[in-house]
Amino acid sequence: MAGASWAAFADKGEVLGSTFSVGSANIRLLQDLAGGIDPSNLVEQLTGPSFQNISPNWNQNYLVKLYNNGTSQMQLTTHARYVTTNDPQDLRTLIYVEPFKWNDANANGVLDTGEEGTSLGRKTLVKWSTEGYDLGTLATGQIQGVLLKFSTDAVSDSKQGATAIIDFVFDSIGI
Repeated sequence: MAGASWAAFADKGEVLGSTFSVGSANIRLLQDLAGGIDPSNLVEQLTGPSFQNISPNWNQNYLVKLYNNGTSQMQLTTHARYVTTNDPQDLRTLIYVEPFKWNDANANGVLDTGEEGTSLGRKTLVKWSTEGYDLGTLATGQIQGVLLKFSTDAVSDSKQGATAIIDFVFDSIGI
């Protein structure tokens, strides 16, 4: 058959400019515990407390609030960080920390009756540094209060006048 013709048609569909965005793990500390999540109240670092007159059976509380400023749920952990030259008398071996989740129910930034959660266990600062604590998960836009109870049992006379510098570190991993 002479003169036969045929035609083929083609077309395509495209998805253009696809964007892939990686979420973020972004933990912040509330500078004013009674303040909200205004950006001016959210900081990456706080100046640590100064614990004075530590003696046998001493104890003192420290409160902190963590805010998930990231885009995904986070797993929170905490540990101590120190340089041994900043603790020449080894105070880290006789000072204990005992963290508790803290539910600041009335958002006043003060530990009130009934706001203290369950203890996560008592450890020396050395064990806090090497083992840390698991603080659980924190959803995006949520605040988690943490009560750190510091204490000692015995403190020998040889430790009189000793000082140490210890950092409290809170880590977050997006999950």
